[in-house]
Amino acid sequence: MNTSPPRALIAEDEPLLALALQQLLGQLWPQLHIEARVADGISAVQQALTRLPDLLFLDIRMPGQTGLEAAAEIADAWPEEQALPAIVFVTAYDQYALAAFEACAMDYVLKPVQAARLGQTVQRLQQWWQQRQPVQGTDLAMQNHRQLEQLLGLQQQLLGQAPAALQIIQASVGNQIHMVRVQDIIYLEAADKYLRVLTASQEYLIRTPLKELLPQLDAREFWQIHRGTVVRVQAIASAQRDESGRLSLLLRDRPEKLAVSRLYATRFKAM
Repeated sequence: MNTSPPRALIAEDEPLLALALQQLLGQLWPQLHIEARVADGISAVQQALTRLPDLLFLDIRMPGQTGLEAAAEIADAWPEEQALPAIVFVTAYDQYALAAFEACAMDYVLKPVQAARLGQTVQRLQQWWQQRQPVQGTDLAMQNHRQLEQLLGLQQQLLGQAPAALQIIQASVGNQIHMVRVQDIIYLEAADKYLRVLTASQEYLIRTPLKELLPQLDAREFWQIHRGTVVRVQAIASAQRDESGRLSLLLRDRPEKLAVSRLYATRFKAM
């Protein structure tokens, strides 16, 4: 039984909604301490990894990163010796998506947030908090691993609703526009305001963000292996782990070694 006061982070880009949510939580659960309130996904990741709260209230649609993307990055970088926080998604999504959110979250709350519905969420969270038992070692690793798999599965499910796969990427080089065949791409990597598109012999820069391009790629042919990296499956020569257990990929036609984050390491279960 957990008797310490829980700590929470609220990520919501609409100030009035964020304030209303904090005030309602204060009324429904006075013992809950709001560690921080942020307005975008990038700040949510930074503050969560700095403060390590017990609960996350994440808006799905936020600048910089969506709540789902922020949750995935937080889970990927979370300290291995500590249990992942409970997640509550605050969303205006249609009903079709809610079952998917439930798969990797403690609960969801629809906008505009209603006190009665939030009260149900708080009851669930309070019960979870009171019954939560310390988990260590192998059990903790397995528990965190399952949550990582659920987040990855949800990402794949949402990507599966995408339109037909992209065949050509247009990349400007000087006064020329190169028509890069998607089948020739080895990997893509986010770099500042650009996206690097690498083939066996060339590198191109485009301004399309990775999160906009990724849904247009065939998920069976292109695997995301890191927050900013996507690789064509057939271009992978081998996967290897270092002494600390970190996974990296060697490529068939490029010299670079690509790091695989914990969130996406589940794709290589055979290892």
